[in-house]
Amino acid sequence: MHELERIVGAAHVEHDTVVGDIAVPGVRATLVRPASASEVAAVVAWCYANDVALVPVGGRSGLAGGAAVLQAGAVAVSLGRLTAVRSFEPQLWRMEAEAGVTTATIARLARENGLSFPPDPGAPEQSQLGGTIATNAGGPHAFKYGATGDWVTGIEAVLAPGELVRVGGPLRKDVAGYDVRALLTGSEGTLGIVTAAWLRLTPAPEAQLPVVAAYPGAAAGCAAILRVLESGSLPAALEFFDEGAMRAAGAAFPLGALRGFVVIAEADGASAEAARVRDELREALAPGAAAVHAPDDVARAVWRWRDGVSLAVAAARGAKLSEDIGVPVDRLEEAIAQTVQIGARHDLEACSWGHAGDGNLHATFLLDPADEAQRGRAGEAAQELFELALRLGGTVSGEHGIGVLKRGQLTRQWAPAAVAAQRAIKHALDPKGLLNPGKKLP
Repeated sequence: MHELERIVGAAHVEHDTVVGDIAVPGVRATLVRPASASEVAAVVAWCYANDVALVPVGGRSGLAGGAAVLQAGAVAVSLGRLTAVRSFEPQLWRMEAEAGVTTATIARLARENGLSFPPDPGAPEQSQLGGTIATNAGGPHAFKYGATGDWVTGIEAVLAPGELVRVGGPLRKDVAGYDVRALLTGSEGTLGIVTAAWLRLTPAPEAQLPVVAAYPGAAAGCAAILRVLESGSLPAALEFFDEGAMRAAGAAFPLGALRGFVVIAEADGASAEAARVRDELREALAPGAAAVHAPDDVARAVWRWRDGVSLAVAAARGAKLSEDIGVPVDRLEEAIAQTVQIGARHDLEACSWGHAGDGNLHATFLLDPADEAQRGRAGEAAQELFELALRLGGTVSGEHGIGVLKRGQLTRQWAPAAVAAQRAIKHALDPKGLLNPGKKLP
């Protein structure tokens, strides 16, 4: 391990330290903090030559345990010192940034120059670009704009056994060869370590106009969601919050306390266009609604509230277990109702909220953090959630990834040939199985 100190400097190596993330506590490992892509490559080369497992870590804000070290004696490679914005050309709508740059920094630089980086994953001050690419993170505005990978035009990464490669770049179109850029995106550090990326940006919308509608229950709310889709209008975001989520978080809503099943849609774009779409959204959401609000100048407050829903739900009992299942949008009502029923079967209060337009639920069971029996029942309930998602034609993970918490689930979702293809890809790029072992397993 002393060779690692020579590579990155003794001050940037922590021996025998616990390396986990917010989802999984992890075990003791050696944490190294390289300062450049070449140092990352040298660390990977040393680990591969010495058969030492390595785990890339960023802001450690993921929700599937993807950044937790599972093997004692492994090396955790922190990308937190790779914080350079290597180039920023607002007139060309593009940026090249290193893996340790936070998503908040990227969004701020874009915004200050009249541009936007639309992916808006949670924990923007903590999450880092490398991690958002590794998980292909998204957020509410992914409905219109897509997840992180849709805005990455090139990747610099270290592949086994320690080779620094670049695929894509500042160009907007590239179909030369297999799409290795897309393969690394969402691979959760199991195929290589992202050290930098080229990002495309877009002009910031002139206006962002939310429409908020409250309904007596999920049936009326989900019918309204389908009407929005049928209307042909394209909202920037289309979110839902069931009655249980609103009991926990509704009192803090910026327009006043809200109850019931709530849908938030947002129109954006040039002022006149956004206003037109907002009126269409309001018309589509109005039937069956107990209340519809379409206020001006509150978009930021609404999304700040949205960012706090998860914390408010957790605070209701002290803790929670959430899963990010996805279903076809026309099965959303069924998934919402059955989440509550699954909770009841396990004597747990349950609720859900999430990205309605994408059919992506944060299906949640509320817990007393001191009650181990509740935690056990919640784990059993989560298995039922996965079965529910697959029965409805959906997925066990809409956006958080597989990590360690969902390993083994892909064999239930994919055909054997697809599972074999994933294993073949892993073996081709990581023949020793040292890159983030134990994660993303089918």
